[in-house]
Amino acid sequence: MNFSLDETDKAILNLIQSNFPISSSPYLVIADRLGFAEDDVIKRLKKLKKNGIIRRIGGNFVPEKLGFVSTLCAAVVPEEKMESFAKTINRYPGVTHNYLRDGSFNVWFTFIAPSMKEINTNLKHISKETGVNEIINLPATKVFKIKAHFDL
Repeated sequence: MNFSLDETDKAILNLIQSNFPISSSPYLVIADRLGFAEDDVIKRLKKLKKNGIIRRIGGNFVPEKLGFVSTLCAAVVPEEKMESFAKTINRYPGVTHNYLRDGSFNVWFTFIAPSMKEINTNLKHISKETGVNEIINLPATKVFKIKAHFDL
């Protein structure tokens, strides 16, 4: 990737990571805080998204405070099923992200749902649909939440 961030990009990213404004015109608020034009902020954010610097802009919620449960799952997925397995789990709205890791359990993903029963039912459906039989469900027993903010 041949894309570099300038000081304006960094200022915008530093602001929106943890202080995205709750407003009917959030990009105008960002622009005003940083002394830029709203159109410039929007154009830069679109460019950052297009170049893969930003994956998404959206809220992060604590599932338990909304009556949901969350879990970490890991699966043993053969190389030839990797793409189809990822596409299958990505269709479930409760899967927030997934990624590859080295080792026999090579696909890891997080799952959020109204109940653990629903997650277990969905994992059975995923297993049946993909033919991947080794999927483990690793619900947290205690959450140690940290704030992930990257100063640019």
